[in-house]
Parts: sequence; structure tokens; C-alpha cells
Amino acid sequence: MDGFVNLHKPAGMTSHDAVNRVRKIFMTRKVGHAGTLDPAASGVLPVAVNRATKFLEYLSARDKTYRAEILFGTATDSGDLDGEVVERVENFSLNVDDIKSALKFFVGEIEQTPPKFSAIKIHGRKAYDLARKNLEFDMPRRRVKIFRLELVDATDISATIDVDCSAGTYIRSLAVDLGARLNLPATLKNLIRLRVGDFKLADSVNFDELDESCLLPIDACLKHLPKFDLPDNRIRAFMNGLPTTVNLPDENCLRVVANGKFLGVGRIASGELRSSKII
Repeated sequence: MDGFVNLHKPAGMTSHDAVNRVRKIFMTRKVGHAGTLDPAASGVLPVAVNRATKFLEYLSARDKTYRAEILFGTATDSGDLDGEVVERVENFSLNVDDIKSALKFFVGEIEQTPPKFSAIKIHGRKAYDLARKNLEFDMPRRRVKIFRLELVDATDISATIDVDCSAGTYIRSLAVDLGARLNLPATLKNLIRLRVGDFKLADSVNFDELDESCLLPIDACLKHLPKFDLPDNRIRAFMNGLPTTVNLPDENCLRVVANGKFLGVGRIASGELRSSKII
């Protein structure tokens, strides 16, 4: 039982708790996930079972799509409705044109300050642990990419948007920054992850449906990596970490296959192919 699961994580559950539940269903400790989803959020959570856990890093870095509902006029210390309200404004006016204009500002490569209530490590400790103890610390800014921002719906006090973005993007930070662009406090009201790479919400399964038939082959979930067909006589060398001479440019991540069978992920440097991760 090796492979990936396109899990639909429900709201109200941490990603860690979701992994623990999958462990119980498949009766194995070797389970992990690609890309933490906040407890209040729902949607796609790619989960790896057994040997697939070796290849989680190649999914975590994939682009993602979210549908986010942003509430204006209210700010919280966490950037979502799970936090304590720190600011509230009433009797403001907001129209669709203002929102659309503000959204354009965030398309492209931008800088974000992640929320203090997040799993980012600060001097070896998770930021949310420090925040809960009311300790003072600075969150490092990061550069992320927003490929698409589309207004789906709007009311007098909220906006629902679809976001295509790079890995590492915090939608809570985007909500707060969008509010600041509109000169209003803002917080994330609801979040659904619609896609992680090729894992889509329409194809996801919930816990009640989850069984061995839901496992996706490891190779099938790594098809975004370039394929390399390895000659039969170099299989043993590859599996033992020995180099194979190739006349190809450098490449960090290759999906290495021999006779149609997935062997692992390799890399090419200075005309030599070596294994990075083997199945």
C-alpha cells in the first residue's frame, strides 16, 4: 500500500490530525502530507502513504488554487475568525470596482509578512507557540507569486476571490494586505483549497470514502517532473547511487523510469545522472 491520497480535509481539523486519521485507516505510521492547511480551512490535502512519503517534497512546492472569503471592517490577531478581534470599523462604503482595482496590485511577485499565528519556525520554535505566549518577535518577510486573482462575489462587507499562487503564499496575509490597500481592516472568513498541483478538489475523497482503492500511484503524481528513461544495464547503478554518464544539460529533478517501472527521482549535474530518492 504505497501511494498518494487526494484527501478533502474538512474544516475544524488540523492537517496533523488528518494525517493521524489516515494512519489509522491504513494501519501504518508512515503517512505525511504536502502543504499544511489551516484548521479552519477545508479542501485539498495531498497525503502520502508508506514509500510515497519519500517524495512529498516534490508536491509541497507545487502551485495552489484557493477560494477565499474576506471580511472587511474587522481585523483579528491571527488574520482569520479564529483569532481575537483587534480592530473593528463600521459604516464604510465598498464597491466592486474598488475591490477589482485593489486586487490588480497583488498580481505578480509580491512580498508578504506571514501571520504570527503560523507554523513557521522562529529560532527553532513555531511562531504560533510564541504568539500564544504573547512573546514579541518579528516575522521574516517572504517573496511569493500570485498568478491570478479573480473576484467571484462581493457584498457590502465581504469579497470572495479565487487565487492561483506559488507555494508558501499565506492567504490570511493576502486578506489583511488587501484590506490595507482599501484602507480597511480585514480578515479571512472562509478558505477552501481547490488545487495543489494536479490534485483537484473535484477528484478528492473524504474519510468515509477512503480505502486502498483511493491510493494514487507515486509515479502518476510526479508527472510534472521531466521523465528520464534509464537503460536496463544502469538500473543497479542508479539504485546504488552510482553515476551514469549522459549527454544532457543539468536538471535538478527527473522522474526516472526503466521498462515502464518508476525507480525514483534523479538529478543530472556535469553530465552525470545520479539518484536523489529511490522507491
